[in-house]
Amino acid sequence: MALRTDPKPSYRLVNLLAFLALVFRPTTANALTLPPARSDLTSFSLSVYNGQAGVLRGVYIHDALAFPIVQQPSYDAAFVSNADGVVTEFDLATRTGNVGLLAHNTLAGKAFANLAIGQQVAIVYGDGKIETFVVSKILRFAAISPYSVTSEFRNLDTDITVSASQLFSDVYNGARHLTFQTCIAYNRNDSWGRLFVIARPVK
Repeated sequence: MALRTDPKPSYRLVNLLAFLALVFRPTTANALTLPPARSDLTSFSLSVYNGQAGVLRGVYIHDALAFPIVQQPSYDAAFVSNADGVVTEFDLATRTGNVGLLAHNTLAGKAFANLAIGQQVAIVYGDGKIETFVVSKILRFAAISPYSVTSEFRNLDTDITVSASQLFSDVYNGARHLTFQTCIAYNRNDSWGRLFVIARPVK
């Protein structure tokens, strides 16, 4: 499935540049350490409740993670929260009808690396609504040129290389799904690669 509308070339370029800025942007602020998340879904849902329907407020996986969600500012499609224990909703993914959850691999993104196929994911909306997914795919890529905005990405499992625009389409377009995204650190380079954990809705 493509984007809901057929954007003009300039709009597609803005989207791609935002995606590239996102994956290459380093952590620049000090982390804010939050209290440990509550251990059960009901308690966690209550802790992030604010009465706002349609606004993502939290993501929960039993015995794996329980993080509040913040939204990107409308003027900054490359924003990722620098608060530890917090993930960011990716606006460009929302425009495709899907859910993108971003975190730095030095902060909440550490938990993404421990996710496994078959785990159940619950996202919690501000009005208490819960949507459930199950992890179905884990993709790992090495950035051919980690500090270049024109870098291609090599799939670490298949050895196939794709462009940034193709990678964005592969992990964020298509039927309803949720994608966790963070960087992969290697050889003292926190932006060496990219990790995507994809979860499909529970029928």
